[in-house]
Amino acid sequence: MAALLASLRTPRGLIVALILLVFAVLPLLTQAFDQRYLLSIGTRIVIWSIAAISLNMILGYGGLVSFGHAVFFGIGGYAVGILAANGLQSAWLQWPVAIAASILWAALVGALSLRTRGVYFIMITLAFAQLVYYVSAGLEAYGADDGLNISRSRFPGLIDLRDKASFYWLCFVLLLGTLWFCGRFANSRFGFVLRGAKSNDQRMMALGFPVFHYRLAAFTLSGAFGGLAGILLANEGAYISPAMMSWVKSGDLIVIVVLGGMGTLFGPLYGTIAFFVLEESLKPLLDLVHKGWGEYWQIVFGPMLVLIALYARGGIDSLLGRRHG
Repeated sequence: MAALLASLRTPRGLIVALILLVFAVLPLLTQAFDQRYLLSIGTRIVIWSIAAISLNMILGYGGLVSFGHAVFFGIGGYAVGILAANGLQSAWLQWPVAIAASILWAALVGALSLRTRGVYFIMITLAFAQLVYYVSAGLEAYGADDGLNISRSRFPGLIDLRDKASFYWLCFVLLLGTLWFCGRFANSRFGFVLRGAKSNDQRMMALGFPVFHYRLAAFTLSGAFGGLAGILLANEGAYISPAMMSWVKSGDLIVIVVLGGMGTLFGPLYGTIAFFVLEESLKPLLDLVHKGWGEYWQIVFGPMLVLIALYARGGIDSLLGRRHG
């Protein structure tokens, strides 16, 4: 507790506390200023932050560049959607099934892909993700390419996910839980072995650590949290579609992690905020210049990302000063 209080006295700690405080009261702020649309953006930021944190567990700490991480969006979302379409709307059933499906797929893909390195690992994760993408696009009973409108999960007598504020606070609590878990993960023996393997896996194996098993466990945990983000994304829009797991979404997640700062606890949160703020601000600004240019906001965003990669290699997190503790 003393260490936590000490960290809050630093500029970095104060920034984190302020961000979390704003997110904690966001539904109240949007209601007070009659800006309900901002609550929708805030909900998406929170959900994507969970997904980015899950990717950071393997990319930032383990150096594993998965280009198919958005597949867990789809697995979590489709598990919820398919069960809902068949009359099973209880979240107590849907959510464990969705997370279990994500874990099983992550374990399968990890067991095969982690035996490779570099570009081969990237391509195998992408290939498996595209496999699931095309399978979902062929599910005529569940909308195929057009997707499917679904009923939101139900927690009878506990919380109504149809209420946007209640759903947002649930997402926010899950984000806090994800941050807590990732913090413990990064500073545990498990996390140190994973980071050591990122630097020199041969040395870690020589020291007696089963690097493959550590990486497989991390990949599986990452898939579980990615599936959780998919569950929330499906409930946020009451809609599932193959687009949830396209390679473009996987690329967006990598950009978010790099933008915020790889291998840092709050980097994915910073990156998600920056990504959505830039998207929501660049679109109207470009439309002011010329009608329709807002659709090409990433043409402006791309060079900005290059500048950050060149001059702030630690991402946004590195711009906030030196970490303490």
